[in-house]
Amino acid sequence: MNRAGFIFMLMFALLFLGCSSIRGALFAQESAADIAFVRPLPPENTPKIEASAVPKSILGNGRMDSKSLAHFLRKTNPLVEKDFAEDFAEIYVEEAALEGVNHDIAFSQMCLETGFLSFGGLVTPDMNNFCGLGSTGPGVPGERFPTARIGVRAQIQHLKVYATDAPLKQELVDPRRHLVPAGSAPTIDELAGSWAQDREYAEKIKKILNRLYKNSFTN
Repeated sequence: MNRAGFIFMLMFALLFLGCSSIRGALFAQESAADIAFVRPLPPENTPKIEASAVPKSILGNGRMDSKSLAHFLRKTNPLVEKDFAEDFAEIYVEEAALEGVNHDIAFSQMCLETGFLSFGGLVTPDMNNFCGLGSTGPGVPGERFPTARIGVRAQIQHLKVYATDAPLKQELVDPRRHLVPAGSAPTIDELAGSWAQDREYAEKIKKILNRLYKNSFTN
């Protein structure tokens, strides 16, 4: 083989090896891409946010602080003054804690019974009756209490006697406590047909609770 032929063969061999390397690299990239495509994704570490569950038992701890309760009240009824709403909500938290009653439930019941403090029914604001206690119809508007705190305390005590036969921690101010079989309705659902004749009474309280939690966790 002459010198020119040798050089030609050498160049051909180098060209062949170069193409093989490039082809091999491309195949390697394709294989890696295929593996990446079919490889299962790692599990997500972000926890799922579940909807807040409405409590069932009347006894227990509330989840909302007084400012959240006040904000919820004023969002529905802007005519309620901010300072009053916050003080009023704090009374619910304090009084309920003393008797072991869930203040979220008691506050939601108040919102239902008074139309978020708009009243408009038999019970009037000056009565300090926030749960329709003793209000049975025309001519019988219900009980009166000297202050807002005593009115809230009476409601809490009335809820407690429905929930349990445990003794009160504070002096009795609920004038209708003796009319309730102690422990006869320990859950929200059992208030329907007992606290009120309205069979949807419990569902109405639970709907307000749902609104309370949704309002607090989205603001």
